[in-house]
Amino acid sequence: MQRVFSTVRPKARAFSDDGGAGGTDGQHVRRWFGPWLLALLVALSAGVQAAGPVVTTPHLRAELVSETVAVTPGRPFWVALRFTLQPGWHTYWRNPGDSGEAPRIRWTLPEGFSTGEIQWLPPQRLPVGPLMNHGYSGEAWLPVVITPPARLEAGAVTLRAAATWLVCKEDCIPERGEFALTLPVGSGAPTAHAPLFEELRSRLPKPLSGAGWQAAEGGLRLHLSGLSLTNLREVWFFAEDYGVLDHAAEQVAKRADTRLVLELKAGELGLQDGQTLRGVLVVQRDGAAGPFTEAWAIAAGPTPPASAMPGPALALGMALAGGLLLNLMPCVFPVLSLKALQLVQHTHLDPLRARLGGLAFTAGVLLSCLLLAGVLLALRAGGAAVGWGFQLQSPAFVALLAWLMLALGLWLSGVWGLGGAWMGMGQGLTTRGGYAGSFFTGVLAVVVATPCTAPFMGAALGYALVQPAAVALAVFAMLGLGLALPWLTLAFVPVLGRWLPRPGVWMERFKQAMAFPLYATAAWLVWVLAQQTDADGLALALAGLVGVGLLAWLLGTGPRSAWRNGLLIILGLVLLAGLARGIAPLAEPTHTTATDGWEPYSAARLAELRAAGRPVLVNFTAAWCITCKVNERTALETPRVRLALAEAGVARLVADWTRHDPALTRVLESFGRSGVPLYLLYPAGDGAPRVLPSVLTESLVLDQVRSATAGQDRAGGDR
Repeated sequence: MQRVFSTVRPKARAFSDDGGAGGTDGQHVRRWFGPWLLALLVALSAGVQAAGPVVTTPHLRAELVSETVAVTPGRPFWVALRFTLQPGWHTYWRNPGDSGEAPRIRWTLPEGFSTGEIQWLPPQRLPVGPLMNHGYSGEAWLPVVITPPARLEAGAVTLRAAATWLVCKEDCIPERGEFALTLPVGSGAPTAHAPLFEELRSRLPKPLSGAGWQAAEGGLRLHLSGLSLTNLREVWFFAEDYGVLDHAAEQVAKRADTRLVLELKAGELGLQDGQTLRGVLVVQRDGAAGPFTEAWAIAAGPTPPASAMPGPALALGMALAGGLLLNLMPCVFPVLSLKALQLVQHTHLDPLRARLGGLAFTAGVLLSCLLLAGVLLALRAGGAAVGWGFQLQSPAFVALLAWLMLALGLWLSGVWGLGGAWMGMGQGLTTRGGYAGSFFTGVLAVVVATPCTAPFMGAALGYALVQPAAVALAVFAMLGLGLALPWLTLAFVPVLGRWLPRPGVWMERFKQAMAFPLYATAAWLVWVLAQQTDADGLALALAGLVGVGLLAWLLGTGPRSAWRNGLLIILGLVLLAGLARGIAPLAEPTHTTATDGWEPYSAARLAELRAAGRPVLVNFTAAWCITCKVNERTALETPRVRLALAEAGVARLVADWTRHDPALTRVLESFGRSGVPLYLLYPAGDGAPRVLPSVLTESLVLDQVRSATAGQDRAGGDR
């Protein structure tokens, strides 16, 4: 194989199409290297082999592989050109940098088939002397999505591809290959390559909203919002277009409030006014198991947009408002009803005790919020991808919470008690023990509030989780203050106490009635658990419910001995802890099939639908998220909304966050959110998605769908 040219040379390059359907010849070839000469060298330097799935050269092995063993009519599937390179050799990314040539693929497909663009994986930096190239060494994949027609005759189909590429070490060799892959028409079962394709899709850059650029002396500044700023090790931006950046120049990353700012040096072409800067941001972080890498797709407008998240003062105000509104959400109602009973008794018996009880409740709420925030921040600092409500992704925690709800329900029903009751009811309300009851009612209010998300909470908590610890804790404390503020106000403003009913027999009846919301909560938690664990885990959880019932009966029927009751409680807690340890999450995620028009979310499926030009609605939800379920019942699953989505051709994807899923957590974070719900409405084409409010109505969804499919640009979101 002859030497063609050296990789160390002046900054001049060729850049070609990205491997879309059919390909094009449009390319900018080096000023000193005519296109006819390059084509001639390609033909001379690589021997033409008989078309097949594999082409071998002295420098690499190229193979056309499919994710499935057969083609299913109308069902898109993935194929890829896979390069296995000899040690020391490399090939190139879509923008090869200061020198090089991007691979090209021309497809010849059966009638009715179509193919999308190459799904480019994040590149590596390949320094060559003073130059910087972008490409791949060791192994390179060029995956594409192929869509067959809805109807296919029985038999087999052949996919043909003609590819050209440049492979370099000290010298660069243009090569080419003709590939043919024959697949039967039938059921698209996975091949042995399926796990590799799953890994490829997980490595593809994920969209990052809230990016913008502005001119600066000697270059430009790239502003990035919605990106976690914790444990950053290294950041590098690869521009998609040649010449807009100096590829070899240093990139300086700075933190500016909630945003990451990259100082970039302009290239020989630079950016024009109004031009969009596109590329891939590769982020390396420190994790508990060592460094790990993330990749984000960037489309930055010519001016930095308003931050995807609020500033400090606004975030604190939104957290306070979110906490206030959390009192109206259904998840906290059973616990807050207990606080209402305490408040009625205290206010009419002793205003001072009412105030102290209000302070105790507030202290329980605030300390619980701060503890939850501390655990959350510590986990994220260790590299875990977690967010608001993360504890409910643990089957063991869900089981413990169900047992606690049953125990409290049985206590309200009068099955058991400990003299001066734990929650400060009955006689305990007139003693100092009632303050402990108020405190733990506040603790419990925070625990059961996590399945709910109120308006304003999403943006505020998303902001908090990318801030220094002190700022994050302040936001969580403000959320807790908002949750406690109505009760604190009632305790400290005597005139408001006149509106509260006076104590009486009705309080005992009301207390007993409040047991049933707690029973319902326990039943709902068991339903959530059934989606997180297997039959054995569910059996352990049910055994725990029986154990709680038995313990309550023993406490309520035996002699009132502190030693006896204390021993029973200790033994019961040990038993329940043992049962909880045996409740393990499912070994593999449960992949649901498409139901009622909804398909399981994946980055690959979203890319397929967008490549096909369809608008897409993505619902990030969880079984334990009550706000999500209410929205689905009242706004997303109504007949009018279903009809509107169908008529507009909107594809629907559901991203289930019931169980821990780091990939989904990173997508949530990219939109400035720390948890579910999140609703994204992608327009047809390549426009950015709209972020819908966390609390939906039918009319709001209908308006957004009409606007998005009509091509209008009206923003939605939690503002």
